Amino acid sequence: MGMSKSYWIWYPGDFELYHGMKQNFSRVERGYGWPAFWKSEGFRNRVAFRRTYHLEAETSFTVYSNAIGHVLAGEKKYPFGKKITCGPGEVSIAVHVGCIEAFPCIYIEGDVICSDKGWMTEDYDQEPVPAGRSKYFTRAEQNPTVWEYSEKVYEPVSVTEYNGGTLYEFETELNAVLETEFVNGYQPVQICCGESLEEAIDPVNCYYSWQPDEKTGKCPCCAVHFAYIPECVPGEVILKARHQYVDIPVRAEFHCGEERLNQIWAVAEHTFRLCSGIFFIDGVKRDKWIWSGDAYQSFFVNRYLMADADIDQRTILALRGNDPMTRHINTIVDYSLLWLLGVDYHNEGYGDREFLELVYPKMVSLMEFCGGRRDENGFLIGKEKDWVYIDWADMDKDGPLCAEQMLYAACFAAMARISEQLGKDGSSYRCEYENLTAAIEKFFWDEEKGAYIDSFTSGRRNVTRHANIFAVLFSIADAAKQEKILANVLENDAIPAITTPYFNFFELDVLCQMGRLDVVLDKLRSYWGGMLDLGAVTFWEEYDPSVPKEEQYDMYGDHFGKSLCHAWAASPIYFLARYFVGLDLVNKEGEAYVLRPQLQYFSELDCTLPVGDHGTVRLVWDGEYLEVTADADGGILELGEERISLVRGEVRRVKI
Repeated sequence: MGMSKSYWIWYPGDFELYHGMKQNFSRVERGYGWPAFWKSEGFRNRVAFRRTYHLEAETSFTVYSNAIGHVLAGEKKYPFGKKITCGPGEVSIAVHVGCIEAFPCIYIEGDVICSDKGWMTEDYDQEPVPAGRSKYFTRAEQNPTVWEYSEKVYEPVSVTEYNGGTLYEFETELNAVLETEFVNGYQPVQICCGESLEEAIDPVNCYYSWQPDEKTGKCPCCAVHFAYIPECVPGEVILKARHQYVDIPVRAEFHCGEERLNQIWAVAEHTFRLCSGIFFIDGVKRDKWIWSGDAYQSFFVNRYLMADADIDQRTILALRGNDPMTRHINTIVDYSLLWLLGVDYHNEGYGDREFLELVYPKMVSLMEFCGGRRDENGFLIGKEKDWVYIDWADMDKDGPLCAEQMLYAACFAAMARISEQLGKDGSSYRCEYENLTAAIEKFFWDEEKGAYIDSFTSGRRNVTRHANIFAVLFSIADAAKQEKILANVLENDAIPAITTPYFNFFELDVLCQMGRLDVVLDKLRSYWGGMLDLGAVTFWEEYDPSVPKEEQYDMYGDHFGKSLCHAWAASPIYFLARYFVGLDLVNKEGEAYVLRPQLQYFSELDCTLPVGDHGTVRLVWDGEYLEVTADADGGILELGEERISLVRGEVRRVKI
């Protein structure tokens, strides 16, 4: 018998909580550390792992750990790191382990007894649960508390003199450690880093400036596209960038007859990959934090670009923390709700029942937590130190906010679905959904305006796009109201436009669902294309086309405060793949996916997209013939009324 596949194993969620905390403590703001100020409950310090084997013959195994503890094989006690031999028959193995500094984990090496799938773990308080593991930690010599990043070294593409100093340009934005080599011996120079040229050459206002370490010559890891050393002659300091990343394979390719769309896809892909590390983070420059609203949108892009279920799951677990829940996720009311809706979307795409069962109790307790923060009408409200965000926009946030209630209602609908999927009673959630949506209609729908208002408390009856977008997106508004919203809000220039890529995601999703693909395509060209016209190599946290170029980098009262590489700006990938190439993951009644390509928008198209985690589909269109090659089971090609079965390994060729 060969060696079984061993993993490092731990209490499920502890790995994510530990690394999530490290991630949220990695922010450096202008030379000062800024740990995230919200609470995600920590990992466990003491756990036990258990499993019973029925052995046919004598076998040996060795247990390794990052912590203190011992192994019980039957009645006998053994230390870590020592070979243990068990004779034939039934043997119960228990490994007790504790660690103060990090989460306790173990690795068991052996032919029969090994740390593969099948171990249970407990924290001495709760019922045992299946142990957590990761495909990245499968060797005894590894340490799961240290993530092993992939690295690629970049040389500058140009080194030039600028204003008495040396300017270095790298081929694109990187998340990198700058390494210095001093030709004439170490000098305490100032290295100014910038996502833009303007930022790098401004030693006073640039966000990151470092003095390299005298011993190693290295600077801390940060976002860098340009670097500038004042008062330094070109050739004195040789600079390299050691780019750090998590190597998650991209499984999608996109090429069409319109170069601007190809460029938008490529820049969105680079943006997204920079923000896809151990977790989905907002951006590589400022926060480097795991934000729930940002992550929610990342799940949508991930499905169509990498379809990596693991990074979704790691992010979900890191964000939520352990019970009891005492604060909203990231302190933001809507981010708690988007966390739950994110689990729902993840489940729809990958259908991992074991993960759903692990996270379901946390969904229940989140809803219970929210249930304790409602007013007399059943509306969810922000309490002291809660942040009601929704978007960077001028909104009437006096009293209960309509957009928040829309999200809350969507959570009740999701909880009902997921409860029933797991064989549990979802009727109380359905009842809550009905009550809440009835209250929304009563208090927030304004017949005269033909739209939902932000708030009824102030009496202003202010209308913004946000609540109305959610009303359509989550099917809270009926068909008649949706038509009114389209006319009175979405196509009404008097209603202030959305200026963040974050909320553009929701608005464009709604417009796609309402069949306004022409409007969406124009927006992709003008909004994301507008960033390209300003020299963007990654897409930004915020972009208002009406703002002059010299002010585009300002945010939060900080001249270079804006993140120029933000995951929530990568959504064109989702729109192009989901609505224009037309890939819809169905996962029911034998159908895994449906392809409804909207070929009228392309002169030519060659696109490969992942279908969940079990294959891909490729679509090639030359303006006359469409060829679809399926490398996944259960596909249907829909062309108008025609439905064509797609079979793995076969090519379908249709004249259009």
